[in-house]
Amino acid sequence: MHGNSHGEIPSVIATFGRRRVAPRACIADSKPHIRRFLKEALEDIGFIAGEYEQKSDLAAALIDTLPDLFVLGLSSGGIAASNMLEQLAARRFDGKVLVFGQLAAPMVPAVHALGRELGLSMLPLLPTPFSDNDLRARVGALIPSEAPPNPPVHVTEALHADWLELWYQPRIEVHSLSLSGAEALVRMRHPTWGIVPPACFIPDADDPHFAALSEFVLRQAAKDWQYFTGEYGPITPSVNLPLDFFRDADAVDALAHYMPHHPGFDGMMVEIASQEIVQNLPFAAEVARALRLRNVGVAIDNLGAEWPMLRTLDDFPFVEIKVDRAFITGAGEDRLKQTTCRRILDFADGVGARTLAEGVETRADFLLARELGFDLVQGFFFGKPMERHKFARRVLGKPVTLGE
Repeated sequence: MHGNSHGEIPSVIATFGRRRVAPRACIADSKPHIRRFLKEALEDIGFIAGEYEQKSDLAAALIDTLPDLFVLGLSSGGIAASNMLEQLAARRFDGKVLVFGQLAAPMVPAVHALGRELGLSMLPLLPTPFSDNDLRARVGALIPSEAPPNPPVHVTEALHADWLELWYQPRIEVHSLSLSGAEALVRMRHPTWGIVPPACFIPDADDPHFAALSEFVLRQAAKDWQYFTGEYGPITPSVNLPLDFFRDADAVDALAHYMPHHPGFDGMMVEIASQEIVQNLPFAAEVARALRLRNVGVAIDNLGAEWPMLRTLDDFPFVEIKVDRAFITGAGEDRLKQTTCRRILDFADGVGARTLAEGVETRADFLLARELGFDLVQGFFFGKPMERHKFARRVLGKPVTLGE
C-alpha cells in the first residue's frame, strides 16, 4: 500500500486513517523492558506494534511497519532522540509522534519542541512513570471508531501461517484468593488486523476443520505449560473443546497423548459448552467418565437457565460448573439472577461439583459471588486474558489482590 516493490523508502510515509485495519505503532527506546511494556499496552488498545532499539533501525522500521504512530523514549538521551525526529521529518512522516520521559529532565520538553519545529504531528508529552490508562488517554483517539471488517481468514490458513496463539485468564479461589489455574483462550495475531477475537475465525463445532483447531489448542497448551512450569512452577490448565471432538473413538486417548509427561503435571480441565452437554447429556456424561480416568476433569461452561436438565443424571461425572456471566455481572441488583445462582449452587453441592462464577467484573460482583458460596471466580476484575509471557509476568508467582 505504501512503498514499492524495490524496498525503497517512499517519499511520503503513509498515513493513519486511510485503511480500515488496525493502526500500526513503532516503538523506539533503548531499554527492552520499556519497549515490551509499551508493545503489550498498545496491542491491548488495538495497535499492531513493533519494537526498535537504535536509530539505525529506523529506516527498516518505517518500511516494515508503516507506522501510524511513532513512540519515542529518551533512554539513550536527547541527542539520539533528536536524530530520530530529524530522520522522521526528512522522510516526511505524517503519522503521530508520542514522546515519553520524565518532565523534570530538560531534554524531554526540548525534544518535544524540536518535533513541532520540524513539522511533525506531536501528541502531548507522556510523563513517566505512566500506566496503561495514561497511554490510552494519549493514543486511544487514534483507533478508528469503526470496527475493522471481519477478517476473511479460514482457520486452516491461520494455522498454516502460524497466526494463532493461546491467551490465559486466571481462575481464582474465592476464599484464599490463590490462583487455581488458568483458562486458555485462542486468539489470532493477524498481520493486517492485529489481535482478532475468536468470534471472527472459530468455525462451528460441527465444522470438519474444528478438529485441527482443537489439536492446536491441546498442543500449544502443553507447550505453554512447560514454559510456565520451567519459569514459575506448575499450573493447572483449562482448555475449551467442542463435544463433537470426542465423537472419534480414539479422541480420549489422543487427548491424553498431548498432555505433558512431567512429574509436576497433575491433570487438566476441559471445558465444554453447557448447551452441547444438555443436548447430548448421556454422551457427554460418558466422555466425562472416560476423561476422569485419565486425570482430566470436565467443566460445564456457561451454564444458565438450562441447568435443571442436569438433574436427570443418576451419576454426575462433571467436576465443575461454570455459571454464565449473564447471571453474575450486576447480580447484586437483580434478585432473579441471585435466585438462579443459588439454585445452581445447591445442585452443585448435592452432586459434589465445584462452582465458578464467570464475568466477575467489579468488586461488588466478587463480594456477591463469595457471599453466595462460589468456589472460584474468573473475570476482568482479576485479569483479562493475556498472552503467555504477559500472563506469566503479571500473574504467576504474585499474590492475588482485590482492586477497587
